[in-house]
Amino acid sequence: MEGIHEILEAIEEFAHNGVLATIIRVEGSAYRKEGTSMLFRGDGAQIGLLSAGCLETDLSYRVHEIINQRTTKTVVYDLKAEDDLSWGAGCNGVISVLLEPIDACLREHLSKLKFHLEIGKRVTMIKKLTKDYSVSDYLFITDEQQLFGKWHGRVSSQMKRLLNELHQSTPKSGITFFSELSADFYIHCFEPKPRLIVFGAGRDAVPLVKMASLAGFSVLVADWRSALCKKEFFPDANQVIVGFPGEVMPMLALSNQDFAIVLTHHFQRDQELLNLLKGQTLAYLGILGSKGRTQRLLEGSEIPPEINSPVGLSIGAEGPEEIAISIVAELIQRKNSQSVEKVVAKEGSWSEI
Repeated sequence: MEGIHEILEAIEEFAHNGVLATIIRVEGSAYRKEGTSMLFRGDGAQIGLLSAGCLETDLSYRVHEIINQRTTKTVVYDLKAEDDLSWGAGCNGVISVLLEPIDACLREHLSKLKFHLEIGKRVTMIKKLTKDYSVSDYLFITDEQQLFGKWHGRVSSQMKRLLNELHQSTPKSGITFFSELSADFYIHCFEPKPRLIVFGAGRDAVPLVKMASLAGFSVLVADWRSALCKKEFFPDANQVIVGFPGEVMPMLALSNQDFAIVLTHHFQRDQELLNLLKGQTLAYLGILGSKGRTQRLLEGSEIPPEINSPVGLSIGAEGPEEIAISIVAELIQRKNSQSVEKVVAKEGSWSEI
């Protein structure tokens, strides 16, 4: 994950100065890709990582300069050299990092970004770059085509059209030159946290919820047993719902972006949940247990391809923690493969703009 959700949370909680560092270009290979951000707070605290540790120290030295000068700046690191005195010896890439002081204006816009992401909406950002790759203007556009940002003068209809087309195409992050506007722009699409719905609040769900949350999922736990389904047992869950399957399902507003796992260990409840879920279009649906048990849940029918059973990657996992690791690994694999498919499917959009 790019870590933007944790960064936005930290910015909202910390009212003092800070610097947002973002990788805007990678030539060759690097530890992190374009769009990865990191927060350097004025008190020295750091949230996120841009590298395996070879850039952060130097960037931390530049924080006070950026804050004092109140200007953006791009720093280029050549990691290709193999001698010990060079940056990231052997990393084999050139990384451009944009540094932006978080003033009141940017803080307000990042707060709006956080709001839209938390209600499950995508937001596309475009930043106009000068010749030395500092930022002169920037805009955000939401799923509802709401615009906000810092732009000198009126936002032209041409720019609005460009932004809308970019948002619809889910562009790859990075720097692009638009000849129509005679300028370089850094573009990035912010995605809301993928939602994982865990049906079942048994003890084996506890490490699953914790690990999924650490992996960047917004986790909801649902169970009809109030003695098990408590926030105190699932402090890492974003939401806990007590209710029977038929009561909970209408509250969820399921979409093709949602991941769901059934692990109540109660045959009738699992069967009820499966009957309610199997007609839904989900990003992922997993059932804990053997294929034989899942077939019994389906009353002997073959397991359809959209149902993952047994759930998790085959790593010989034993015990709740190892099983949780195998499940979260499969969720990450599925999420990332779907992201790649989106980018590949939309690559033709660049030539149309």
